[in-house]
Amino acid sequence: MNPRVGFIGLGAMGLPMARNLHRAGLLAAVWNRTATKSRALAAETSCRQAADPADLARGSDIVVLCVSADRDVLDLMAAMAPGLAPESIIVDCSTVAPETACKAAETARFHGADFLDCPVSGGVEGAHQASLVTMVGGDPATLERARPALSAMTRKIAWMGPVGAGQATKAVNQVMAAGIAAAVTEALALGAAAGLPLDRVIEVVSGGAAGNWFLERRGPTLIQNHFETGFKLALHDKDLAICEQIAAQYRGDLPLVRTVRADYAALMASGFGDEDISALYRRKRALFDPDAGPPFDAE
Repeated sequence: MNPRVGFIGLGAMGLPMARNLHRAGLLAAVWNRTATKSRALAAETSCRQAADPADLARGSDIVVLCVSADRDVLDLMAAMAPGLAPESIIVDCSTVAPETACKAAETARFHGADFLDCPVSGGVEGAHQASLVTMVGGDPATLERARPALSAMTRKIAWMGPVGAGQATKAVNQVMAAGIAAAVTEALALGAAAGLPLDRVIEVVSGGAAGNWFLERRGPTLIQNHFETGFKLALHDKDLAICEQIAAQYRGDLPLVRTVRADYAALMASGFGDEDISALYRRKRALFDPDAGPPFDAE
């Protein structure tokens, strides 16, 4: 029998993920802090709009969380606690600190439930296309029980270790994403300063050793100064702060992250925090003198 899945957090990522659960015939109930969102999705899918998190937990075998902040996860775990049943599973797809995942798991276990930290990567496009990659921390047997729900939302599910390991893996992912975004935007700013045809630059570079997802997906839009949200800059900054916290625990340093966060801070101060991380291009273009001509006659 298919598990009954409840979903909490109907933001840019959560809403399409919940819709994919509905398409798989698994979505039983939804709840959102902004009730109009859960009401609209309940009407669209004919699932139940839960009265509160405990009500949602009470009618679900699996609860999927997809929220923005560590405090949100812990508050929701406390709110769900009265409705948690033995052997129910909390699947947290939020990006939070590994310590937060461990605290949330303790709350679940106290009430006889199980917990998996399952941060995802793939952006809004991946959420819509059910092509996200999921990094899982928790008991492998619990993962197998939750697999039908995860498979409805993602294309790859990777078990990484005990609770917290999923979030630690996501931190690695976010550091890489920061470096790639910085490199791509800085390189394309150089190309723009040199007067190169950037659409052709993207095409040729994408086929070589420097090719990557960000260049292919965000390059064509950022060179047009279009920064529609795929992954909010302010949210990535929040994630990078977690990466710095983890590094500090090992007496380490992340100079690349520090540099990217300084650029993010300037962009957020200018009101660009809700734009996609490709808005880094705004900062990189400013590194070049717009009045300096190219070193050759570009056609």
